[in-house]
Amino acid sequence: MENNYKMIAKTFFGFEEILAKELQMLGAQEVEQGVRMVSFKGDKGFMYKANLALRSALKILKPIYAFRANNEKALYKGVSGVNWSKYINANQTFVIDATVHSEYFNHSEFVSQKCKDAIVDQFRERTGQRPSIDKVHPDLRINVHIDKDQVSIALDTSGNSLNQRGYRTATNIAPINEVLAAGILLLSGWEGQGDFLDPMCGSGTFLAEAAMIACNIPANINRKEFAFEKWNDWDNDLFDQIVNSLMKKVKEFHYTIKGYDKAPSAVQKAKDNIRNANLDDYVTIEEKNFFDTEKTSQGKLHMVFNPPYDERLDIHMEEFYKNIGDTLKKNYPGTNAWFITANLDALKFVGLKPSRKIKLFNAGLEARLVKYEMYEGSKRTKFQAVSGDQDQ
Repeated sequence: MENNYKMIAKTFFGFEEILAKELQMLGAQEVEQGVRMVSFKGDKGFMYKANLALRSALKILKPIYAFRANNEKALYKGVSGVNWSKYINANQTFVIDATVHSEYFNHSEFVSQKCKDAIVDQFRERTGQRPSIDKVHPDLRINVHIDKDQVSIALDTSGNSLNQRGYRTATNIAPINEVLAAGILLLSGWEGQGDFLDPMCGSGTFLAEAAMIACNIPANINRKEFAFEKWNDWDNDLFDQIVNSLMKKVKEFHYTIKGYDKAPSAVQKAKDNIRNANLDDYVTIEEKNFFDTEKTSQGKLHMVFNPPYDERLDIHMEEFYKNIGDTLKKNYPGTNAWFITANLDALKFVGLKPSRKIKLFNAGLEARLVKYEMYEGSKRTKFQAVSGDQDQ
């Protein structure tokens, strides 16, 4: 069996804990949380599995070298210290993604260029040939991260961000990122143990992610390609084994997952995306205005949604968010309602006190994920009943 090696799973701010839990449940070793990342150890098979199954990860990186550099000469020398022929040959293509937080290096483009020169020069000196740059579809994607004078070089095992699941071909205005949607669902405690509703479903991202969580379907099973499939050590048989192993753990779901949207075009796009994800059997979508609906299911309802805010649509915020609160209060007893908004001022118009408030970022905007618990009857009645039970 191949030895375990260190990997890094990148994620959104606020998702570190749920990503660490996902990794532990998958079987990762030495899981450690950082900021917007979680490090762990596993073998090649686990690297395949992490890319396929993790819901709250944006990328999986495989670090291969680290050194110190406080000028361009030291950076060039450090990158030259890697034997690049282990990972790529002169006929292949590569690209470098650089992230820089350093007083010594000001521009990520400059860092990328200097690292590219070091790799190309190494091949020229050894073979007389050089690999080419391909920014769109490279054979190898290299990640260079500089923090002060600490330089870390990693191979990007994923390629395109893991939010690109492969099922969403149609979108509306400002669709929610799939990884953000999955992480919100996990933060909300959704495990498929009841009925689910997204009352403003847009292109259906929450619905698809909720169904995959409920049925334990790997998050990226519909994805067309991962970067590691172009690597020299790509093992197709091992990958197929991992896929089959994960698919054997898929389970049935015995509740309902529903989506509403008042726009006919959104409803059609959501239906298309759900069909692309092969989730038609689990999800139903209807053309309805949430403010004209009421709870139709028995038992506790789990609601998660992404209402519009100023950056996306021209709506009257105060009235809109007041209507959210009124609809929840009057028509949705026995519901745990979660939603994310980047309009922090609009929250005070909901007219309900959130039981939880979590800081997240949505498309670079600071946002809040809020939870409203709507009780059967009034909250006071519920507490009186509990108190009465304790007195007896």
